[in-house]
Amino acid sequence: MSETPRDKIGALIVAAGRGTRAGLPYPKTLYPIQGKPILWRLLDVLKPHDPQPTVVVSPGGQADVAASLQSGGYAAHLVVQPEPRGMGHAVSFFKDSPAYAQTEHVILVWGDIPFVQAETIGEMVRVHRAHDNDFTFVTRVVDDPYTIVTRDAQGQVRGVVETREAGSEKQAHGEREMGLFLFRKEAVMSLLQDELPGKWGGHTGEHGFLYLIGHLVAKGYKVEAIPVATEMDLVSLNSLSDIRDYL
Repeated sequence: MSETPRDKIGALIVAAGRGTRAGLPYPKTLYPIQGKPILWRLLDVLKPHDPQPTVVVSPGGQADVAASLQSGGYAAHLVVQPEPRGMGHAVSFFKDSPAYAQTEHVILVWGDIPFVQAETIGEMVRVHRAHDNDFTFVTRVVDDPYTIVTRDAQGQVRGVVETREAGSEKQAHGEREMGLFLFRKEAVMSLLQDELPGKWGGHTGEHGFLYLIGHLVAKGYKVEAIPVATEMDLVSLNSLSDIRDYL
């Protein structure tokens, strides 16, 4: 499918995490795994879709991220999330990127998942375009899921529950998202501004992102979850123990 301005894809990496919980003195997206920072790994797999993604950074991490990009020879637009108020809040700052106006669809990825596979992103893009979706995200059925994808009797997505924020018990087994999404910009960026149920996390008080999925479904947008994530796709850096086996 040839890309036209109306289906132009732009990539957005949310990398404002300060690395505090992992005991790092710099943004965790810069943590090197096998000698290569997580951010570089993400930029490499996103390059076929966007050679100059937008990266959301914290004020304190901006200089370190900029220096890392220069060191690695990578191009990216940096936008600053002034204070850490949650993932949805961070995504809303995409509007400050020079790439915003020309972007129709956004690949969104969290900046702490080092082993996102190029094939996984490619399949998400293929399905999103082939099915003319408004919002597509990647999932996997796992034990002890932290987030839980809910579906109706016909298998259609109804929403995603973030168990900690919702104050609900974890399930022993279930389908979870992995932090990789593709969506039409206008629908999501508009809803982020609205005061909707679930916007503010019950545990952290932060402006989340996953609550939007249920609202998109309720408003009639076409939402699809594709269970194609690999075990490697799911690896994320919350603490150094999470990635110890991959160093």
